[in-house]
Amino acid sequence: MKLGIARKGIDMVLYRKPTVRTRLALLAGVLLLASAGIVTTQNASAREGAKAKDLKLRVDEQAVKRDVNLRASFSPIIKDVTPSVVNVFTSTKPKRIEGMPGGPGGPFGNNPFFREFFGEQGQGRPMMTPRQEGLGSGVIVTEDGYILTNNHVIEGADAIKVALNPEGKEYDAKLVGRDPKSDIAVLKIEADGLSAIRLGNSDGVEVGDVVLAIGNPFGVGQSVTMGIVGAISRAVFGRPSGLEYEDFIQTDAAINPGNSGGPLIDSQGRLIGINTAILSRSGGNNGIGFAVPVNLAKSVMESIVEHGRVVRGFLGVNIQDVTPGLAKEFGLKEPSGALVAEVTARSPAEKAGVKSGDVITQFDGHEVRDSRHLKLMVGQVAPDKQIALALLRDGKSKNLEVVLKETPENSNPGVRRGGPRGGGGSPAPDSGGLQGVVVGDINPQARQQYDIPRDVQGALVTEVEEDSVAWSASLRPGDVVREINRKPVRDAEEAIEAAQELENARILLKVWRGGGNRFVVVDETKRK
Repeated sequence: MKLGIARKGIDMVLYRKPTVRTRLALLAGVLLLASAGIVTTQNASAREGAKAKDLKLRVDEQAVKRDVNLRASFSPIIKDVTPSVVNVFTSTKPKRIEGMPGGPGGPFGNNPFFREFFGEQGQGRPMMTPRQEGLGSGVIVTEDGYILTNNHVIEGADAIKVALNPEGKEYDAKLVGRDPKSDIAVLKIEADGLSAIRLGNSDGVEVGDVVLAIGNPFGVGQSVTMGIVGAISRAVFGRPSGLEYEDFIQTDAAINPGNSGGPLIDSQGRLIGINTAILSRSGGNNGIGFAVPVNLAKSVMESIVEHGRVVRGFLGVNIQDVTPGLAKEFGLKEPSGALVAEVTARSPAEKAGVKSGDVITQFDGHEVRDSRHLKLMVGQVAPDKQIALALLRDGKSKNLEVVLKETPENSNPGVRRGGPRGGGGSPAPDSGGLQGVVVGDINPQARQQYDIPRDVQGALVTEVEEDSVAWSASLRPGDVVREINRKPVRDAEEAIEAAQELENARILLKVWRGGGNRFVVVDETKRK
C-alpha cells in the first residue's frame, strides 16, 4: 500500500568586526554594529553595593508635541543635549600566543611550507596579538556619572576612557555591568555636576516622529543627523551573537561607525533610544538604522545597578508566532498573539495552568502582538510578581494568574521562540497524507545525531522532498513528529497509520525541533 508518509530505518555572536589599529575604521557587511573597532570578550564585575536608588534620572514621559509645524532650527535642543553625549574609547592589551603558526604549538605545525618558512629554530616561539583600539559613543544619564552605551562598544576591553564634550576632558570609566542579550552596557565615571540627558518614553514613539542621532561617526568629532522614525518594534536580520531582546526603533537619521552607544533623541531633546546598528552593504549609512528603545535600556540599567546583573522574569514556555494557517487551525479570527508550543515542567506557566496549544493574547493587561513581543514583556517584569494572562484555548477565552520567577542562570529566556531550520530532502511515496515525507523510529544513533532528549518520543523525519507541501511548511529532516491533528504518535508506525486517512487534508503537526516543540500546518489541499 502506498502511503504519503513512509517509514525508513536509520543506521545512524556577535557580528565580528575586522581588527583595527586606529580609531578610524570602516565596517562592511549586511548588518553592522555602529561602532568603529573591535575588542575581544571578557567578563566584567558589577559595581559593588550599587542600588537602583543611586540612579537619579531625569525622566520626562509626556507625549511629543505633534500638532506644531516643523521648527526652523534645532540648535537650542542640540546645545542642551550635546554636553550629555560622550566619546567612548576602548583598548585591549597585546596578548601572548604560544607557538608560531609553523611551530609545534601552531595551527600549521605539520605543514612543510610553514616549517620551511619559519625555520626549525622559529618553531614554538610566542606570538603577540597587536594592540586593538575601538571607538563608540555614550550618553550621560545621571549627574554623578552613570553612562549608557552598547555592549559591543566595550566588550572585551582592557581599558575604557570617556571624553566629555565640548571640552574633551577624559576620564577612566568603570564597567558597572553589561548585557549582551539587549546590547546595553553601563559605565561609571567619578565626576559630579555633569549634564544628564532627559529620558523620554519610547513606548510613546510613533512612526513619522522627527528624531536626531548624535555621536562620533568615523572619529570625525561630535555630529548630529536628523530623520524620522521609520518603524517601531523592529527585529533585524543577521543579529549579533548573544542578542535575544530585539525591539528596535528604526530611523533614517544617519548612523555610521562610531555612533554606537550614542543617543537617539526626539524633537524635544529627550532620549528615546541608544543607537546600535545599521543595515548596509557598503559599511556606511543607507538610511536604515536601529536604536535600542530607552525603556528597555533603562530597565536593563536599573537591574544592573541594583543587582549587579540583569534580573529577568521567567514564564517557562516555548512560543511561536501565529501564522494565518495556525490561526485557522486554532480557531482565531486573526494571526496575532503567541502560540504556546511547549510548557516547561515545574515552571510558573505550568503551575498557572498554561497548556501546549494555548494562544496568549494579553500579558499584564497589554495586548500580545507576537512571540517576540511577549518575550520582551516577560523579560522586563521583576520576578515574584503576579501577572494576569489572557489566552485562547480551543477557541474559547480563558484568564489565568501567574507568578513569574527569575530566569534560571545559563538558560534560555523565560520564553523561547521557535523557528524554521534548514535541511535537505529526498524522494518518498506520493499518495496519502504528508506526501514526500519519510519517517523512521528514533534509535540511539539518531538521538545522538540530532541531540534528541530521551523523553522525546515520536516519529523522526528522515527525508522531505523539497517540492512538497510539507517542505514549504518548514518540515525538515531531524524533526520529530509528536502529534498529528492533536493525536499523539509514539513511533513511525503510528505516524504512518495516522497519515493514511489524511490525503487532501489540512494537517496540524506538533514537532520537536532543536530543543523545543512547535506547531506546523501542512495544507495538503494546496498540493500541486
